Amino acid sequence: MALLPFNIAKQKKIKVVIVGGGYAGMATLTTLARYAQDISITIIDPREQHIKTTHLHETFRYPLEDMLVPFRDIENRFGCRHVKASVDFTCQDFHHFQEHRQLIVDEEVFDFDYLVITMGCQDRVVEESNEKLLLKDFETTSGSELITGILNNSNQSNPSISVVGGGATGIQFLFELQYFLNRIKSKATLSLIHSKGSVLESFPAGFNNYVQSRMQDLEITFHPHCYFYQQQSGQIQLTNKLTQQQFALPSTVSLVFLGKQAQNNLSANAFGQVIAHYKVLPNVLTAGDNSNFESIGTNARSAQSAVRKGKLVARNILRHAGFPGLLEPYMHQDLGYVINLGPHDAVGWLGTRNNLMTGIPALAIKEIVEAQYDLMLSGIDTYLL
Repeated sequence: MALLPFNIAKQKKIKVVIVGGGYAGMATLTTLARYAQDISITIIDPREQHIKTTHLHETFRYPLEDMLVPFRDIENRFGCRHVKASVDFTCQDFHHFQEHRQLIVDEEVFDFDYLVITMGCQDRVVEESNEKLLLKDFETTSGSELITGILNNSNQSNPSISVVGGGATGIQFLFELQYFLNRIKSKATLSLIHSKGSVLESFPAGFNNYVQSRMQDLEITFHPHCYFYQQQSGQIQLTNKLTQQQFALPSTVSLVFLGKQAQNNLSANAFGQVIAHYKVLPNVLTAGDNSNFESIGTNARSAQSAVRKGKLVARNILRHAGFPGLLEPYMHQDLGYVINLGPHDAVGWLGTRNNLMTGIPALAIKEIVEAQYDLMLSGIDTYLL
């Protein structure tokens, strides 16, 4: 259905407001701009730029600016308007939006025909300190600059760095950090702290086996079954979840990646239209990490799924606004997933989860996928499904 004409227009121009400028928001924006010549699009996001968060681990070897796309460039490229603001919603608000087709932000009224909510899930709350680095810290300062500054200011002869969290984000930062330390000839040691017995537990078992073997090769210490409690005074405080024993290890700084909070999710039907109080709201749609579609498509909290959902809701806006208004259900299933293990290695699957790929072939696939997204942001859509 994605390849068919979307509609026969019933009105000359439609107004769309997109709340959230992440992967889903960009996919919605670029798809609308591609297929609708006469459309008014406003994107509301509190930041000055779109951040490619899945690339932030690469700031140990590339400038942070490579991961940022200023919204002013997006405005010029796609003819939209960016409003720098934050928006909070309640379930009752959605019915108001559907009925009145207005959104008020900082005393400015935005009229719309369709509202798309693409805000992502929040990171788990962690108390901030000078000895902890969170994902948001890498959104403003490159990894190389952050770690170099910490090591230069440390009075320890043999500094140690802890990475907390053995999910995809933690693993990618872990290996990039190890290669960075080797490159600058640092004597700092590196440890991984994880609450489970194996890393990447949501992926096929081959991921864990390959990653742990590479950790051994690089002399990265692994502490499984450990809950992170605190990082302070040059130590990381942990609790062994099997024995409940509390203990501390030397740690100059901890990079803490505890994943996303599974809360404030928006329910949607198979077409991306929000369901609030058991009622479908045709003109209020959602996509991204905070959305849960009632369909056979994957609801994974990944950039891949966010892009597919964003593109789908954009197509369904155009279908709903036109004649005959037949909507397209969300049926996307991930065709693969690749995790970087530094600049020269990766692990992933392609086609089926049993088809494990490592090394250069896995890296090549990841680079193709990332190039596809970059092309979309430049106005060239190469997504076929």
